[in-house]
Amino acid sequence: MTTSPDPDSPPPPGTAVRDLTRDRVGIVMGHEGPHLQLRPLSGGREWDVHPRHVQPLTPAELLRARLAEANHRSRTGFGLLGPPPALGSPEPPADPAPK
Repeated sequence: MTTSPDPDSPPPPGTAVRDLTRDRVGIVMGHEGPHLQLRPLSGGREWDVHPRHVQPLTPAELLRARLAEANHRSRTGFGLLGPPPALGSPEPPADPAPK
C-alpha cells in the first residue's frame, strides 16, 4: 500500500513548485524556519515563501516551465555560450589557415 504525502508537510528539496503569491516557478532548495527557499529553474537568486503558498508542479507543468525558460534564453541570446557580442564590438581574430 502506498501512502500519499502529508498535505501539511512542506515539499522536499528538489521538488518543482509554483509560488502562488508571485506566480513564479522554482525548485525547493531547503527550508529555514517557517519558509521554503526556492530557486528559479535555470538558477539564480533564491527567494523565500511560506509552504502553504506553493503548489507542486505536474510533469506537464514542469515541462511547460522548462520550455518557456529555454525559449526565453534563445530569444535573448543567453544560451550555453553566454550573451552575444555587443553591437559594434570588434570581431575576434580569425583562426590562422592550416598549413
